[in-house]
Amino acid sequence: MLDLFSEIEEPEREELKRLRKELEEANYKYYVLNMPTLSDREFDEKMHRLQALEAQFPDMFDPKSPTQHVGSDLGKKGFEQVRHKYPMLSLANSYSREEIEDWVRKLPSGVEIVCELKYDGLSISLWYEHGVLVKALTRGDGQQGDNVIDNIKTIPSIPWKIDRTDIPEWFELRGEVLLPWANFERLNKEREEQEEPLFANPRNAASGTLKLQDPREVARRGLDAYLYYMLGENLPGTTHYERLDTARQWGFHISNAIKVCKNVDEVMAYIAYWDTERKNLPVATDGIVLKVNNLAQQEELGFTAKTPRWAIAYKFPAEKQLTLLKEITYQVGRTGVVTPVANLEPVQLSGTIVQRATLHNEDFIRSLDIRPGDRVWVEKGGEIIPKIVGRADRNDEMSATASLNDGMMYSFPTTCPECGAPLVRVEGEAAWRCPNETGCPPQIKGKIEHFVSRKAMNIDGLGEETIDLFYQKGLLHNIADIYDLKLSDIAAQERLGEKSAQNILDGIEASKQVPWARVLFALGIRMVGETTAKKIARKYNTIDALQWATAEQLCAIEDVGPQIAENIVAYFNDMRNLEILERLRQAGVQFEGEAEAEPTSDKLAGLSIVISGTFSQHSRDEYKALIEAHGGKNVGSVSKKTSFILAGENMGPEKRKKAEDLGIKLLTEDEFLGLLGS
Repeated sequence: MLDLFSEIEEPEREELKRLRKELEEANYKYYVLNMPTLSDREFDEKMHRLQALEAQFPDMFDPKSPTQHVGSDLGKKGFEQVRHKYPMLSLANSYSREEIEDWVRKLPSGVEIVCELKYDGLSISLWYEHGVLVKALTRGDGQQGDNVIDNIKTIPSIPWKIDRTDIPEWFELRGEVLLPWANFERLNKEREEQEEPLFANPRNAASGTLKLQDPREVARRGLDAYLYYMLGENLPGTTHYERLDTARQWGFHISNAIKVCKNVDEVMAYIAYWDTERKNLPVATDGIVLKVNNLAQQEELGFTAKTPRWAIAYKFPAEKQLTLLKEITYQVGRTGVVTPVANLEPVQLSGTIVQRATLHNEDFIRSLDIRPGDRVWVEKGGEIIPKIVGRADRNDEMSATASLNDGMMYSFPTTCPECGAPLVRVEGEAAWRCPNETGCPPQIKGKIEHFVSRKAMNIDGLGEETIDLFYQKGLLHNIADIYDLKLSDIAAQERLGEKSAQNILDGIEASKQVPWARVLFALGIRMVGETTAKKIARKYNTIDALQWATAEQLCAIEDVGPQIAENIVAYFNDMRNLEILERLRQAGVQFEGEAEAEPTSDKLAGLSIVISGTFSQHSRDEYKALIEAHGGKNVGSVSKKTSFILAGENMGPEKRKKAEDLGIKLLTEDEFLGLLGS
């Protein structure tokens, strides 16, 4: 009988292991990569199932299980890691009145509940000593976080100093760092113009922004913050609401939407009100947070391994609306990709009016079988970019206008909607592409816009509208024409005078000092992004050397695959491009950089090395240089191909776990330097 029961249990034990792996991966993608793959509800359902299985099989307890710790965003970009004075835990989620009632039943009788909006951003812990902001920590792994104080100081709503005499010697305020909708849409518009991947939602954008190394770029993006909890010794007030009101008086940004509720009916009325009204807020919200108001009761209720018992979150369902697909139009990008766009009857979703949504490509449209005249479902699950997730039944009364589509099939255009050139579709790719690079207006203007952009040649004054104007007037046909612009030609254009013209010419002149790696990126060779351009420029320190490189030689460069190599070779095989390059050379554009340093030894030849953690004897950049100087290769992620990890203090837990799973050796600073004989 024992053997029979073992056989019955075995599939559930395997499910337990699988769920642990899935949830760890989901945590990594959410907290570290800012690329969520599961909705909150899907994640919670898997977590609840894992908790049930772990209760069923106590012999499989593991302190590293996702049920025993919060997700971690540690180990990114070398920020100082600091231990939290109070653990920074996550909240349990609920999705119905029944779950809220169940939570309330476990609380002391007659308890007051504070309801707050659950802002969809990045958790932050602010430490103040003698009224001065001294640390700003991310949640990290709940026990320690990254100190991002330089970036936090760029947020106008967070005070650097509190000039009051009635504040404690030390206190902590916790809150949420957010990217307002308006700034999120501006940032994504910039990325769309550069054909860079769009941020999926404001939370991802805020998280990525807060971990940038350049505070000036953080300031430019325009983060905000709402604070919602105070910690410390000898703090004023006996309730959570009183403390938030005190923090507001001290000058902190506290939401006005906080309310003390006496029972579940009041809580549900609050939820119902904000489920609609939140759409008019300037920032993203994804639910409501419920907290016990009395601080002594909070302390008495305590915590589980990863959540406080005195608080819970209610998550709003994903927003979905039915609207009319009026027509499908087509956009041509700077690389010639033709993207279908759904033009919709306007509908409000998560604080914005949605009138357009990408349809990605022909295969996506066919998979949903959607056509102009259909009523389609538009969703913003978790406040993401609007997407079409389906259509209403064409026989449905609400879809009567779509009945004309019965029997019709969607047909993707065969010619470019801008220039009329026959479209091509490369084998293995989903997108149709216009091959007319030098004669298709959106491609011509798109290449110029990319060339002058901030991360490329950074030429101020030449924005999208100005480039379009100069193109229409015959002043710009390609990127080399920029360096032939004259003061009189520019000043003669509408809305431009001599001062604006001179500013543009000054920007053009300054661009001649832009280093070779950025020039290479600015050329707009298909699939050669900013990081790849840097790696290519390090290997080939002149454009002449790069011009004669073979595809095989290019593939030897990290991150350069066969397709990128072929694109580079094809670029230099086109006489039109060579003519443009020669004109840029004559104008004084930098086509030469520093030569790649030859390795001083081969002690690390053939080894792929990951650096993780913080170090005392050298900086991370110095260690990267040492690895390259001794013939090794720096890699950012742990895989089977990793030779070893140079592990400092506070090594990222995800990297450590993966190294353990793959049996990859960890070397300390001293061991690594000993390996090099230094």
